[in-house]
Amino acid sequence: MQYNYTTIKSEVRDILLKEKGSKFIGFAFPVNNEKELKTALENLKEEHPKATHHCYAFRIGINGENYRANDDGEPSGSAGLPIYNQLLAHNLTNVLVVIIRYYGGTKLGVSGLVKTYKESTKYTLEHAEIITKELETELEIHFKFSQQNIIFSLLNKFDAKVLNFDAQEDCMITARFNLSEKEKISELLSEIQYVTFNFLD
Repeated sequence: MQYNYTTIKSEVRDILLKEKGSKFIGFAFPVNNEKELKTALENLKEEHPKATHHCYAFRIGINGENYRANDDGEPSGSAGLPIYNQLLAHNLTNVLVVIIRYYGGTKLGVSGLVKTYKESTKYTLEHAEIITKELETELEIHFKFSQQNIIFSLLNKFDAKVLNFDAQEDCMITARFNLSEKEKISELLSEIQYVTFNFLD
């Protein structure tokens, strides 16, 4: 099973490439879901309402299983696909790349467009900081107040981030940690009396 993926750390904006009078402006965004994707695309359309084309491609999911390439009016396969192929070449997921084109009066032809959209995407991604992210999971644990030291030292051992701690007679804690540790944590918690737990995602 895969426990990490490669993505970009933060967004990249306004990477300009000129080709025969046309301006190609590259943007890259880290996105985790369709909602973030839609927001990024809508914002760019507001920022560049006069652009001739907003071509894009994205991959979302641990293996990039949710993906799309959009030519936005350019000849079929001449824009979205070259952008998408660069995401594949860099093995990136949870990333949206948008290349905005302002037409400069000279047609580039399909092969010219493929080459330029590819170059523009490559150039944009060269400005991004590429990082490896661990997949995480969330866990809810119920335990007695007297057991909190045991629970906290166990969570510390796995570098878990405590998101919520409800300290009553019966305590409840929500924590997030690397998915790769799931089996080990389950095993250790199962051995402690009066403790119940369940994974939230």
